[in-house]
Amino acid sequence: MSSYLDTTRASYDTVAADYHTLVAPRFDDPFHRAVIGLLGDLLAAGQGGPVGDLGCGPGHVTAYLAELGMDAFGVDLSPEMVAVARTEYPGLRFETGSLLGLDLPDGELAGALAFYSLVHTPAEDLPTAFAEIHRVLAPGGLFLYAFKSGNDRYHLTQGYGHPLELDVYCYEPARIHELLAAAGFGEVATLTRPALDGEKTAQAFLIVRKPQ
Repeated sequence: MSSYLDTTRASYDTVAADYHTLVAPRFDDPFHRAVIGLLGDLLAAGQGGPVGDLGCGPGHVTAYLAELGMDAFGVDLSPEMVAVARTEYPGLRFETGSLLGLDLPDGELAGALAFYSLVHTPAEDLPTAFAEIHRVLAPGGLFLYAFKSGNDRYHLTQGYGHPLELDVYCYEPARIHELLAAAGFGEVATLTRPALDGEKTAQAFLIVRKPQ
């Protein structure tokens, strides 16, 4: 297994409980809620089906999807994050897994999102992740991808009150569009915003569709 997956898992296992305490209450960015709401509206106009929060962390985004009426469940690389999610949101389903090899059947999902959950993934592994998401989506299925915009890479050794080892990758939206198109997706919508106070980078949100 790639060493960055090991260090990512270990880091998030370490910070899981404090991550939920610190991050879930800050899930009030109107851009976040608006783009997830758009995903929900687009899915509501379709045939329905499960929605995977891929890289769900402690489950607060999964819970918001469920509040919006989606049949949502979560998958995360970190067993401790999954344990926190199951405790905090006992009415929802959470499983351990990797976006580079999802334990889901072909065409299982009506929708999926990776909400900053690939920010520690180097460029050479993004095509694998996008191909996996394309595989598990039904024809016509939608994918929301949120990520840090730019050309930077920086390393974290401290976060959420704990030592950790994480590389954070920022990608230009045009480059992500290219990779998603190569995986077979078509663009539905793109939203970007500049960095807010306390943020290192701008943010980008893409919604794409697997063709019918």
